[in-house]
Amino acid sequence: MACNPEVLKQVSLFSRLDGDEAAVLATQVELKTFSPRQRIYKRGDMGERGYVMVSGRVRVTTVDEDHQEVVVDEPAPGEFFGFASMLEQSPHQTEAVSLETTECIEVDRNDILVLLQRKPHAGMDMLASLGHQFHASQQLVRVRANRHPNEIIEERATLGERVADTVAAFGGSWTFITLFGLFMVVYTSVNVTLRKAAWDPYPFILLNLFLSMLAAIQAPVIMMSQNRQDKKDRLRGELDYDVNRRAHAEIQGLAHKLNLLGDRFGDIEELLRSKA
Repeated sequence: MACNPEVLKQVSLFSRLDGDEAAVLATQVELKTFSPRQRIYKRGDMGERGYVMVSGRVRVTTVDEDHQEVVVDEPAPGEFFGFASMLEQSPHQTEAVSLETTECIEVDRNDILVLLQRKPHAGMDMLASLGHQFHASQQLVRVRANRHPNEIIEERATLGERVADTVAAFGGSWTFITLFGLFMVVYTSVNVTLRKAAWDPYPFILLNLFLSMLAAIQAPVIMMSQNRQDKKDRLRGELDYDVNRRAHAEIQGLAHKLNLLGDRFGDIEELLRSKA
């Protein structure tokens, strides 16, 4: 349905328009209502239209290379979503779904052209909104890049690997050395004191047997832990490479979009100068 000029006044981007300009723009754009859980647009759709939040809630998501859904933005009233794809006329890289009953202003390129013809300074407001989306994308890259490798390593660890790590950590600690030293002193002292009644008299053959068995078990457990440490190092290297590759792709994509947006605004500026 047609948009009421008073509704446009409630949107920060259009709040500086005077009455005549708001009325002209209101005849160009449409105020659309979306039901809860209704998809506004999906990934891959041509970005013919952008949207400005008026009321309600919208979640904008994308899918990363791990096929996990990532929340890109939850625009507040007056903020854009799907706007960059609309300006460069490219397929949407995200999907927008209304979380509750939502009202949005539907905008296309011709509506923006009319707005800039009537109020050229509104272009700066749109650039500010695009800058907000750019910073949100940067924050997304930082959050995805800051996934702690140890958390991923622990998720993949088996029960045996965790036991090996625990045994190796305890066997290489001062706690183990102290307790083992006390046990040796008490064991030998008791057997020396008991003399002929001792269950393991000098040269402590039973104790040597226990120590040999302990060494036979402890050595492969420590080797298991060392192998796991090597696996951790390899996995950290793979994660670092994956993070760098993903960040490189994101930066290239953002730079490409910014260049396209700069070209579009340059075309609009040239058009306004020719109209003046």
